[in-house]
Amino acid sequence: MTSATPGGVRGSSMADPRHLVSIDDLSLAEIRALFEHARAFAADPRAFAHLCPGLISASLFYEPSTRTRLSFESAMLRLGGGVLTAADMKSTSASKGESLADTVRVVGGAYADVIVLRHASEGAARLAAQYSPIPVVNAGDGSHEHPTQTLCDLYNLWEERGRIDGIHVVLAGDLRYSRTIHSFVYALARFGANIVCTPQPGFELPAYVMQRLREEFGVEPVRADTSRLGELAEACDAMYLTPQKPHQLSLFTDASKGLAVERVDALYMTRPQTERFTDKDLPIAKYQQLGPRQMKAASLKDAVVMHPLPRRDEIQPELDADPRSIYFKQAARGVPIRMAILAFLLGRIDLKTPARTGEERFYTQRMGENPCTNPTCISRTETRHVKPLFRLASRFPVRAYCGFCSQELQAPVVGSANSGLFFERESVEARKIRPEHLVLCHSEAHALAQGFRRGAVESRAR
Repeated sequence: MTSATPGGVRGSSMADPRHLVSIDDLSLAEIRALFEHARAFAADPRAFAHLCPGLISASLFYEPSTRTRLSFESAMLRLGGGVLTAADMKSTSASKGESLADTVRVVGGAYADVIVLRHASEGAARLAAQYSPIPVVNAGDGSHEHPTQTLCDLYNLWEERGRIDGIHVVLAGDLRYSRTIHSFVYALARFGANIVCTPQPGFELPAYVMQRLREEFGVEPVRADTSRLGELAEACDAMYLTPQKPHQLSLFTDASKGLAVERVDALYMTRPQTERFTDKDLPIAKYQQLGPRQMKAASLKDAVVMHPLPRRDEIQPELDADPRSIYFKQAARGVPIRMAILAFLLGRIDLKTPARTGEERFYTQRMGENPCTNPTCISRTETRHVKPLFRLASRFPVRAYCGFCSQELQAPVVGSANSGLFFERESVEARKIRPEHLVLCHSEAHALAQGFRRGAVESRAR
């Protein structure tokens, strides 16, 4: 993805930098090729200082980080490059009100050759990619995505299990606010892995994540029978996310109990993301715990234990000595996979694989108010230089998602910037509006306030 145009966001060309905003920016073939390069880097990290001499990576971290920032900086130094660090953006011009768009244009103008960005607002990395003349790497944007952590996690599964397709992965803890989980679940679905969700009660996967899994990856959620998972899942409503269809699942499961979790290849634990909790989130009396007792569950016998770190009390220290616990090894592997990412984006290695086809198209909201109501979306937190974006999920009826934070936009009425007319989103007339002319409206009153006139309706969808 690169800069925005009136018709949408154009894809990369020879003159455009390649960005890593989402895990979806990479094809499965590219991901596997990155794993092969990471394995070579891991075998002898000091042997590749000839790849990036004279090149500089800029770390722009608007949120705290230890592992992600240091592993990226270590990766760049091992490749022979240099590093500029702004680990506390409160001490930069951002504290004076400088916009993110201006910051990346300045840093990308002459200071650095690649930007590694962490930001509190969802969609910040996509906004940065629109304005940056150099590659932007998303190192976490709010509770949205964390693609490089996902690549690290996938790489660990690939190394530990030899494959990703068809394996069974349990995701536990805070699945609502963990951006790591959101990127990870999309990638697992693309690879054809089976996912079991055992969330902390009240912190299930967000609706927009579930909707995308259904619509884009063909994942069917079914109830999970987690009796063999023991204490880990006893207090939650477990869900099985599988690429199989319900009629196939009915051959293997008792509908009254759900699909049985017989064997688990990996258990991915997450901490409560308290920094993202809202006033609506009730205090957690007892968070999920993972220790030697919980790991005695029958289906976890051969499961590796993963965690993106930092941890709190969700993994007991006694589990560190268990050979199934790989979370510190997981963190160490962040360096070679990020060496591969940087070398690739800087054009220093050739993956010799096709890039992902069928790139998503984004459109600008050309008139009226921002249709996204997510208060932590970058289109809300930074209004300068931000033109609201949306992508279409359906034309009939019209359904759209925010191009920055991916949450579904509530737009019961849509207008045409070309004709000046508005229609209900379920109408045939709404379907006829060209996407680049669509204006999403919160209500009929909102459409009238923007100067639209009610259009004549010929028929309604049934």
